[in-house]
Amino acid sequence: MTLSTTPDDLGQDGYDDILRQLSEASVHKHFDPYVDIDWDSPEFAVVANDERWILHPDDDPLGAHPWYQALPREKKIEIGMWRQANVAKVGLQFENILIRGMMQYVFYLPNGSAEYRYCTHECIEEGNHTLMFQEMVNRIGADAPGMGPIMRRLAAFIPLAAGPLSELFFVGVLAGEEPIDHIQKAFLRGNDNMHPIMKSVMAIHVAEEARHISFAHQYLRRRVPMMSRLGRFGLSVATPITMRILCDAIVVPPKSFWRRFDIPKSVRKELFWDAPESRRMLRNYFGDVRMLAQDAGLMNRVSAKVWKACKIDGDASRFRSEPVRRAA
Repeated sequence: MTLSTTPDDLGQDGYDDILRQLSEASVHKHFDPYVDIDWDSPEFAVVANDERWILHPDDDPLGAHPWYQALPREKKIEIGMWRQANVAKVGLQFENILIRGMMQYVFYLPNGSAEYRYCTHECIEEGNHTLMFQEMVNRIGADAPGMGPIMRRLAAFIPLAAGPLSELFFVGVLAGEEPIDHIQKAFLRGNDNMHPIMKSVMAIHVAEEARHISFAHQYLRRRVPMMSRLGRFGLSVATPITMRILCDAIVVPPKSFWRRFDIPKSVRKELFWDAPESRRMLRNYFGDVRMLAQDAGLMNRVSAKVWKACKIDGDASRFRSEPVRRAA
């Protein structure tokens, strides 16, 4: 569900109405991972030597790299399974942080707040997503750690920012949600030979994540113009830095992945993010956020340079979830 307005035409009544629409959508169109996915169906079985786990070159930087493509078929499958399990593990860890932060945020909301109801709906959905992702990891059978050790340690403290620094917290929410959403949509659009577990998990996640991303966009459109000039400037600089740090934490595999499969350091550098194609993918993750930064007043001369320094500058989307425009 995509809702688009500008800060000027979004008063409190209009903002509350959008939240009511999102809440009603959560009531009438939601999923249960243990009802809507037939985990025990024979077609969902995870079996050895299933080529559907091989990383697709259009969907994953590693899948497009000559080093990976030159590997034996069995090794490609093993790496692909571990990679997908780790992406799911990272997803559930991020959702866990998000849930704790949103619960911290709603604790202080007043009675009658439309935000309280919507945020609580979102937490329920994100809780189901953690179950879904963990079930996927368990079925694949790879003991994937998810995030690296630094982010796992910081996970205890990040949710605390949702109270005093709520705008920065929701920037962080988008920093995690936008890359995952972009990657999963690319998978669903272009990969017909996908394992049913992956396809079902991604389809549910993309469907519900559309509401969650819409809320974060509307929240920041509403709140950023109300910030002090200094606060808004600080957030404008912090936004691209947060995007890049959390994107790397979510998208780049941990060191144990590179050690386990003896992947050369040169391959790692090209994949994340030295090669031109991987650099393009990194920029493409944040077209919607660049649009939000422009609309909400978070793009200025200084912040534009920070976006560029973080290597995530580029064209802003014309509308939410606009497919990537490729040069002819």
